Amino acid sequence: MADANAGAAPETAGGELAEAGLRWEVDGAVATVTLNRPERRNAMTFATWRGLAEIGRSLPEGVRVVVLRGAGPSFSAGIDLSMFSGEGGEGFADGSDAAATDRFIAELQEGYTWLRRPDIVTVAAVHGHAIGGGFQLALACDIRVAADDVKFCMKEPALGLVPDLTGTKPLVEIVGIGRALELCLTARTVHAEEAARLGLAEIVVPRDGLDAAVEELVASLLAVNPGAAVATKRLLWEAAENTLEEQCAAERREQTGRLRDLFGK
Repeated sequence: MADANAGAAPETAGGELAEAGLRWEVDGAVATVTLNRPERRNAMTFATWRGLAEIGRSLPEGVRVVVLRGAGPSFSAGIDLSMFSGEGGEGFADGSDAAATDRFIAELQEGYTWLRRPDIVTVAAVHGHAIGGGFQLALACDIRVAADDVKFCMKEPALGLVPDLTGTKPLVEIVGIGRALELCLTARTVHAEEAARLGLAEIVVPRDGLDAAVEELVASLLAVNPGAAVATKRLLWEAAENTLEEQCAAERREQTGRLRDLFGK
């Protein structure tokens, strides 16, 4: 019996979100999202984060893998500081109205939260600078493939801000609270070798091998049964919050569903 969770491969889709500095395309079961302001090292604006959220809402059914890339020499240099000087900062919340600021930030966070959806696997292809919001975008993805020229940095505290684009939870889960404090409160740069050692990058390759490494990873991800991939991702995301008893029950539930789909009973 055909896997009920496999879904039909979508037709080619996507487009250019010029104001957001984004380009995206769908080819079969793979969507590629490119940060596309190379002249600004893909510095991010409010429009960028809203554009990412729009892509998440527009993703066709049947996409199984989403790859995040940066055009030009860097993945992303982080927030575009020109917004704070009045350029491109329209609608900026200054914190004077706590409820309005909360809604404003929540809207921007939507550009990151959809990357954790269980029905897709997200891959960050990171090279050059991955600073602040760019670092947090990489952290929002399931798997990070980094070039050997990568420079991770959580810059926000040095600017008088806090990381607020969903990056604090995965950072602590990956490196632990002590190392996360050290990285954030010194705003120091983490290079490729250390990133691999800390678990911030699952795969590190020479810069000229990044594309090939991502292609190989995507092919391997697509070779796995679609329904099993969705169920396994769901299980792994739940594991950290579950007790052993709860996780055992979750495994039984997911396996029951897989057996029903595979054998049609």
